[in-house]
Amino acid sequence: MALLKLKPACKEAIWGGRKLIEDFGKKYDGDNLAESWELSVHPAGSSVVASGEDSGIPLSSYIEKHGKGVLGTNCERFDDFPILIKFIDAKQNLSVQVHPDDAYAREEEGQYGKTEMWYILEAEEGAKLYLGCKSRMTKEEFLSHIKGNTLEDVLHAVPVKKGDVFFIESKTLHAIGAGIVLAEIQQNSDVTYRVYDYGRIGADGKPRELHIDKALAVARLEPPRTDYDFGPHIGACDCFVVDRAAVTGSVFSDKAGADSFVSLLITDGAAKVSCGTDVFEARKGDSFFVEANSGTFEISGNAEIVITRIPAAGDF
Repeated sequence: MALLKLKPACKEAIWGGRKLIEDFGKKYDGDNLAESWELSVHPAGSSVVASGEDSGIPLSSYIEKHGKGVLGTNCERFDDFPILIKFIDAKQNLSVQVHPDDAYAREEEGQYGKTEMWYILEAEEGAKLYLGCKSRMTKEEFLSHIKGNTLEDVLHAVPVKKGDVFFIESKTLHAIGAGIVLAEIQQNSDVTYRVYDYGRIGADGKPRELHIDKALAVARLEPPRTDYDFGPHIGACDCFVVDRAAVTGSVFSDKAGADSFVSLLITDGAAKVSCGTDVFEARKGDSFFVEANSGTFEISGNAEIVITRIPAAGDF
């Protein structure tokens, strides 16, 4: 059994800010830090073990060394590690984009599609995001709005505040707006089809690449679904189930059973995190991996935690 602290893979982007560096304690020397991949074994950026005798090796190498038993029995049905967890700092608007489902992504990209959820950690006054369309559109109408730079007029804009949760199924048009910091729990995929970028110029001095044809092939051009029922959880699908816990001067206790590892993301405050003989002083921005079958872990202090597991097949 083991409780591991993780170091993220860091990603710079034209739209990113510095809040992850200045407020969340991320070590990065670039101009901005748009994303920190806190729990990742993706080839585009693996998180790294930052504690214990295996400190310094990628999480993917840790799993290979210690065996897939550290992931739990619920992961056995997946060919690859099923999820990726990030912090995202949107100083500017992200592009309007869409992700394919598994079938399309496997055929076209050789990896998973992407269903994801967002937990809003910070939102400036007036911040918003786009999720789906105001009304159903044809592909021809959608393409006309892209070409005419009027796509924002027909997208469903949603005001955002701290604590909001959004579930974004694959094929849903979406965009994170400026002034938002969030935690994203998603399928283990880096497939994004960009359809609209506000006429923005990239770091190379050219307009950023769009993926119109693939987006048209997968996007649901309709209002977003709002009738999800996750029971006691804040989000769930076949690949992940997510809970939120607030620790206010007491001790929060939970368990990592044989069925799944547990991801712990400290989204606010400070706490002591312990499991067996492994004990860490944690602060806002820290990420931990609790091996499957590690038993009881405890969190004490004053903090907010996002807790992610892999569900059993058919649970959601």
